[in-house]
Amino acid sequence: MKAPIAFAGSPIDRADHIRANPEELAALTNWRARLLKLDGLAPVYTDEGALEWGTLADADPDAELVFLGLMDGKACFAAVPDEGATGPAYANPSIWAAMSALDPGELALYGGARSLVDWHARHRFCARCGGATQVSKGGWQRNCDSCKAQHFPRTDPVTIMLIEHKGHLLMGRQPRFPARIYSALAGFVEPGETIEEAVARESFEEAGVRVRDVSYVASQPWPFPSQLMIGCHAFTDDPELAVDFTELEEARWFTREELEAARAAGPDGTDTLIFPRPFAIAHNLLVWWLDK
Repeated sequence: MKAPIAFAGSPIDRADHIRANPEELAALTNWRARLLKLDGLAPVYTDEGALEWGTLADADPDAELVFLGLMDGKACFAAVPDEGATGPAYANPSIWAAMSALDPGELALYGGARSLVDWHARHRFCARCGGATQVSKGGWQRNCDSCKAQHFPRTDPVTIMLIEHKGHLLMGRQPRFPARIYSALAGFVEPGETIEEAVARESFEEAGVRVRDVSYVASQPWPFPSQLMIGCHAFTDDPELAVDFTELEEARWFTREELEAARAAGPDGTDTLIFPRPFAIAHNLLVWWLDK
C-alpha cells in the first residue's frame, strides 16, 4: 500500500525493556525527560503547529504519568487526565483539526499517547473487585492492590472491508455522516471469531450480502478510543442488498468510474460522492483498489 496510513509510523521507541525495569525508568524521570502537553485528551500545539512538549515540572504533581518511550535519546511521558473520553470522537472539532494539521509521525505519536492515557483515565478501578488500581510498568499495566489482578491497555479489533461485485464496490453511510460521504462497511470482531468470519458476518448483518474470498489488505491504529482497523477485501456473487437501517442510512454500489471521479474532484467531491479523507483507512483501501 503506497499511501501512508494515518496514526501509523510513530517515531517513539517504546523501550519495553525500560518499562519492566523500575530502577532504569526512575533514572530517566529527571529534568531531561519530556512531557507531551495535552488539554485533556486534545493535543496542544506550538506556534508552528507541531505538538508541544514540556518537562516533567509542567505536570500536575498529583497526575499519573505514563512512559511513552524514547525519542532523540530522551524519555517521553504523558499525564493521565482527570477524565477519559466522554463522547464520540467525531463530535470533537479538535480531533479533526489534529488529523488534518499534524505531520504523519506526530499524528501517530499523539494517537498512541491519547489511547494510552484515555485507557488509564477510564480504568482507575479494578474490573474484578472494584478496588483502586495503580500504574505499573511505566503505564503499560495497572495492578489492583486488593485482589492482585493485572490489567493491560486494550485494543479492540474492527474489520473494515471493500466488497466487490463485477467491478463495483459496496459502500455505506451512517446517519451522522455529512452529505455525500460514504465509507467501507465496518464492524467489531466479536469473541470467538476469525477476521474472515467477522467480515462475513458484518457484511451480511449490515447490507445482506454473502461474501467469499476474504483477504487482508492493511491495518490502522484508530485511537478513538483504541481500535485496530483491519482492512480487508472480499467478493460477493449476489449484489442484492438488504440494508439494516439501524446501522446504516444507506448502502449502494459504486462503479470504478464514480470512485475515480470522486478522487479526482478532491475535498469537494462529485455530486454523488466525497472520497473518504486521507486520515481514514477507507481512503487507503479505495486507493489500493483503484490503483491495483
